[in-house]
Amino acid sequence: MSGVRVDVWVWAARLAKTRSQATAACKAGHIKVNGATAKPAHNLKLGDTVRSTLYSVERIYRVEAFATKRGSAAEAAALFTDLTPKLPPKPERPAEIVRERGAGRPSKRERRQLDALRGFVR
Repeated sequence: MSGVRVDVWVWAARLAKTRSQATAACKAGHIKVNGATAKPAHNLKLGDTVRSTLYSVERIYRVEAFATKRGSAAEAAALFTDLTPKLPPKPERPAEIVRERGAGRPSKRERRQLDALRGFVR
């Protein structure tokens, strides 16, 4: 097989849940092949770089194999190599301050102590 349509490959590689979603993603410009927006009928070649922005997540893949049918997750994982860079770790946040239930509204002094603990300066 010399190539396959982008929308079929996106669907077979399990990047989109349905074939129609894969086609719609291509039409909307969420799938790019080698840096250019790909139409659904664009033919992929081995080694092409596919950049997808689906479900609010940007991922980069290199095409390693083709499939015209959707298979198992293991078969889909063999179709590409994930080139997405690692995300930086999320900044650590202090634990939420929880008052005892029924303790009522904090006094002015307690509010100032809570603000100081949270790092708010007045």
